Formats: sequence, structure tokens, C-alpha cells
Amino acid sequence: MEPTNTLNEDCSQPTTERRIIVVGRIEDLPPGRCATVGLADGNEIAVYNVGGEFFATDNSCPHHGAPLADGRLCGYVVECGWHGWQFDVRDGRCLTVSESIASYRVLLEDGLIKIEVQPAAENESSDQ
Repeated sequence: MEPTNTLNEDCSQPTTERRIIVVGRIEDLPPGRCATVGLADGNEIAVYNVGGEFFATDNSCPHHGAPLADGRLCGYVVECGWHGWQFDVRDGRCLTVSESIASYRVLLEDGLIKIEVQPAAENESSDQ
């Protein structure tokens, strides 16, 4: 059986690329604080500074969609301000129930906070 190729014939190029989003300057997000980054698709990412270490997760709590950046950050744990669900900002793991959130790689370069974001189609296929 012949494989069906619906992709671009140039197979040397990856079909999905990670994007780097510049969030802002490192000094603009002090330790113990969170910030929200809006994406072009309408979704949001929460960025956290935990003692000089930076982390990023989805900004929406899976329980009822509360913005996690508006919650309480205590060490590596952010607590949803609506119903108290807790998430580890290092990996998005929920400490309250079994529903985790996506986490993103954070890069610090030239005094800037950058987040590596993968396209939505790749996010969906990696969740399965």
C-alpha cells in the first residue's frame, strides 16, 4: 500500500515548529510574582518568578477556567484563587486532583524572559 502524503513535498522542513515569545525584561517580574502573556489564538500563559527561577504554564485552571496568574504563588505552587486547586509551576502537575496543566520552557537571554511555545496541533497530539 502506498502511503498518502498530504504534507508539503519538502520533507526536510519540520511540519511543526516551536515559537519563541518574548515576555518582557527579567527585572520587570520580581521574585514571588506572576504575569500573564496573551497569545494570538486567545489563550494565555502564566509566567512565574520563584526566587529568580522562571516558569510558565497555561493560565487557565481546568476546574472552571480561573486565571492562575491571579492566584496565590507560594514557592513552586500556585493556588487557583477561585476554588483552591494547586499546581506545581515547574511541570503543571496538579497537587489537588489528577488534572494537570501544560507547562512551557522558559529561556532567559540578554535580560529577556522568553517562552518556547509549540503549535496547538502539536500540543493536542502530545496530550494523547
